[in-house]
Amino acid sequence: MSGGGRVQGLSRSCILLIVIAGMERFAFKGVASNLVTYLTDVVQMSNSSAAKTVNSWCGFTSMLPLLVAPLADSFWDRYSTILTSSFVYVLGLGAVASTATIWTWSPPSNKSSPAFLFWSLCLISLGQGAYIPSLQAFGADQLDHDEELPSSKDDKSSNKKSLFFQWWYFGVCSGSLLGVILMSYIQDTFGWILGFAIPMFAMITSVAIFTCGNRIYAYKPDKSIDSKPFQNILQVIKVTASKLVNGRIRINLPDDKSDVGELELQEKPLCDQKFGSNGGFDGNPRNKTYLLENAKIVLRLLPIWAMLLMFAVIFQQPATFFTKQGMTMKRNIGRNFKIPPATLQSAITLSIILMMPLYDKVLIPITQIVTRNQKGITVMQRMGVGMFLSIIAMIIAAVVETKRLEISRKMSSLESETVELSIFWLLPQYVLLGISDIFTVVGMQEFFYNEVPVRMRTMGFALYTSVFGLGSFLSALMISVIEAFTSSGGRQSWFSDDMREDGLDKYYWLLALASTLSLLFYAIFSKFYTTTSELENGNCK
Repeated sequence: MSGGGRVQGLSRSCILLIVIAGMERFAFKGVASNLVTYLTDVVQMSNSSAAKTVNSWCGFTSMLPLLVAPLADSFWDRYSTILTSSFVYVLGLGAVASTATIWTWSPPSNKSSPAFLFWSLCLISLGQGAYIPSLQAFGADQLDHDEELPSSKDDKSSNKKSLFFQWWYFGVCSGSLLGVILMSYIQDTFGWILGFAIPMFAMITSVAIFTCGNRIYAYKPDKSIDSKPFQNILQVIKVTASKLVNGRIRINLPDDKSDVGELELQEKPLCDQKFGSNGGFDGNPRNKTYLLENAKIVLRLLPIWAMLLMFAVIFQQPATFFTKQGMTMKRNIGRNFKIPPATLQSAITLSIILMMPLYDKVLIPITQIVTRNQKGITVMQRMGVGMFLSIIAMIIAAVVETKRLEISRKMSSLESETVELSIFWLLPQYVLLGISDIFTVVGMQEFFYNEVPVRMRTMGFALYTSVFGLGSFLSALMISVIEAFTSSGGRQSWFSDDMREDGLDKYYWLLALASTLSLLFYAIFSKFYTTTSELENGNCK
């Protein structure tokens, strides 16, 4: 395998791809982190409409990998997918930048302008949908012992995989941090033209750097490129739906009328099957039973996947209502400098970068002593801890918003909306969300990557991103339903444009309650879930 020299146990190609991933996050966060301000100040949307637009776009962006990744796994090689999708990505960034250029000279109209902006954002979503999972899977391809990567028993391979994910996340967080801090300041200070042009040129630069690394990349041939995981999953969904209606049924496997198989949903499926070292079942990848069983693995992840959605809903708040909160709070540092509200989102990323070393150096050794387990805590326990911390963050957010409203309502209606409450009171909720990120988001990446067959590793990353995609749509739906309910009878909506009369504190309490119920069901499902490694080691009872 090619790959050049080694730094910190990783090949040069891995390190180059980590840098490229960080540049992509810089470009995306440079647009997304302050988009709600652009929509309200330039496009003249209401607070609720802007929040729903951002949530819907983030949801669409995060869901697309789930649709594109199976195609990339089945029909395209990852290198070509990265190059093609990056072109679409740059095109979308350029279209968004053009809206800022046009609207500087001509104010946006009510109908055509938001539509053009929406389609520009959709181009970014389409490009990113194929780009991110393919880039991360291509990065994993650079590791040694690639065939054994998803469920290898080899300690060296496992350590290298953990090291790769750690540095990958560090690169992503560093790019996100720089994008939030730098671009929010530039957009608020120097305008939106420069604020949207810089992310576009950053993405162009990352594509140029990617193509320069051609000679050091490992291009791993796929021996099962004609397998079609997406079709297999649809097949199993169809069989499962029929089973729920008719009970146990027999199905004819595709392309082989003489080979009839039975698919049964069991409490602990697949226990009597022998797992191979590649994270799937032993046997020919072209064997239809093999393909259907691999698809069953993905389907049995759905209960855990669904319980993570409320965590994703909570993570939509910093880019929407947290930012609008900050706009009404005291933001001065010194006489002349004002903190852009979107900059506080960097506290999430900064807390991840600072706290992640403590996770390995401090927390894991302590949990090893307490649990008497060499791993400290399992991946599923790690995700659960993060979900719990996100609930605490929402409780703190509700308390701070209650205090802000109390001060705001005592002020005269003729005064400015800005209250005498420092924006730094929002920091605890941002920091807690960052710490919860270390537990849940990193755990989700490892969980979905390990639990899918090696042939479907790109889709494993897509399953992870789709949690945040559907969570964004769920957040937008909740806003619509709550707004319709709370504004009936002439009452003020919880998401009123008048920040003195909103009910964001009640909304935050509702999110905390819903997340608590989600965590409870997650704990129940986790108790009965059997991981792929346990199945491989024959631990099914």
